[in-house]
Amino acid sequence: MPVKSEWLSSRDRSGFLAYPENVRTPLPSVLVIQEVWGVDAHIEDVTRRIAASGYVAYAPDLLCENGEKPAKVSSSRIALVQDFLNTAPPSIWMDPAAREAELQKLPEPRRTQIRETYQHLFTLPAKLPALVPVLRDAFRFVQERPESRGQKTGCVGFCMGGGLTALLACEEPELSAAAIFYGNSPDPASAKNIACPVIGFYAGNDPRINAGVPAFADAMHAQGKLFEEHTYDGAYHAFFNDTGGRYEVNAARDSWARLLTFFGHHLVT
Repeated sequence: MPVKSEWLSSRDRSGFLAYPENVRTPLPSVLVIQEVWGVDAHIEDVTRRIAASGYVAYAPDLLCENGEKPAKVSSSRIALVQDFLNTAPPSIWMDPAAREAELQKLPEPRRTQIRETYQHLFTLPAKLPALVPVLRDAFRFVQERPESRGQKTGCVGFCMGGGLTALLACEEPELSAAAIFYGNSPDPASAKNIACPVIGFYAGNDPRINAGVPAFADAMHAQGKLFEEHTYDGAYHAFFNDTGGRYEVNAARDSWARLLTFFGHHLVT
């Protein structure tokens, strides 16, 4: 299906919009919520794929300020961080001392650039509640688009965006469906505020994220809310990202099929 896509930027917001080019009637819409890396090539691709499946898809860029990305989170700077993390020992993700030791091996200005960008990006997960109003604004924005006006809206998020998807579901009563890919679960006490069905996709080798899932699932079921959980044995965090080293094709294929079925049931019918 031909898809029209474009970047929309203003002082109020910035994001990537995609929708089927030849459809003339309003369509259901989906917010696509980024990983910590921003609306990069992977998130753009996911947004187009959702649009090609018959939806208006919009990915708000949460790294933008006043419609522009600060230099420290430019695409080139983020690529430096990704290359550093992909080539250094895995321990540096969670060990600041080990990370700094690896950074000291690099020349300037690359060392300082990576350190500055890394610190900016990885403080974002601690600020997720502050990003929910931005997502609620994006939710209203996509609902008011002529391509999707009057139709249901859902959301899907990956990693940091998965955690944000859960928080948005807790705070946006008009959300019609929420899909979490390996994101942190919200406080189980907030399950009572969720008004839409939720589906979660998790990696078997992801203990930090998985630790919070049982309590959230129990709370959802106790409240009579729909929560569907799928965990892929042998897969690692970020298994859906086909640009990264942890991509797992079988888990990605199965979760994509289930995601489209989920949206088709709760946004279309």
